[in-house]
Amino acid sequence: MSRFQYFLAVDWSGARGQFHKGIALALAHADGGPPVLVPPGPRGWSRSEVLDLLRALPGPTLVGMDLGISLPFADCGAFFPGWEESPEDARALWALVDRLSAADPHFAADGFVSHPLAAAFFHHGAVMGARYRCDGAEHRSGRLRITEVAQRNAGCRPHSNFKLVGNGQVGKSSLTGMRVLHALAGAVPVWPVDPDPGHGSLIVEMYTAIPALAVGRKPSATKFLSYEALNEAFAHPAIASPALAGSGPLTDHEGDALLTAAWLRRAAHRQELWQPQGMTGHIARTEGWTFGVA
Repeated sequence: MSRFQYFLAVDWSGARGQFHKGIALALAHADGGPPVLVPPGPRGWSRSEVLDLLRALPGPTLVGMDLGISLPFADCGAFFPGWEESPEDARALWALVDRLSAADPHFAADGFVSHPLAAAFFHHGAVMGARYRCDGAEHRSGRLRITEVAQRNAGCRPHSNFKLVGNGQVGKSSLTGMRVLHALAGAVPVWPVDPDPGHGSLIVEMYTAIPALAVGRKPSATKFLSYEALNEAFAHPAIASPALAGSGPLTDHEGDALLTAAWLRRAAHRQELWQPQGMTGHIARTEGWTFGVA
């Protein structure tokens, strides 16, 4: 039986500005019932408000955040090979991103990606950095972490966290998320960068396509845009959640958060997800892992 009383899903956004319609939160209780959306203010959630919520969780909570908690390391032996400031592990990476973005408000990361040495590793709009595909990177879409290679093998379609533009870009959301995780200052452990202490709350990285695939969706159709579509998914054995009471349309962010919260409640009991085959201790400390990728 899981130790967690609550399961909180955070659908994240790396967009500029203070408030974001692209951030959605949903909460499921261990005692049952359907997950519920956590209502934002009238202008949407801010990243600072999410940070405050993480600092004041209501009880032992498994938090799934839809962002990349680190960058590729194993493929090239470093986050930024050839740069003397290249960090040794994920927590040092968060600190570097935060330091170089200190002048950016609302946990943005423009200062980091525009840094003369860091910029060479990212794909910025029409400009692809000279080191976007460093020696040893084998994927046409850019560098991938070991967990993202495992995602591909499981049928997902991950993108490189060095990608800052276009369909599927995850770089901006990941970098802004790293700043928030750094600001959290260890108040909640982040698995597997931090070992699971076996009690209290825990943050994990989520990829919302994983719950969608678990209920039989195709990789090209992982969004749930209505209460009716979600309730069909909730009836699947992989989730087995009571149905939502509402009806009609949902945003893709709301659908992702509700599905993920319900899935986390079920998946937290699966021991194999806490011991993925491809995750070594070094990978855990440097690249991290996506919960749900065995």
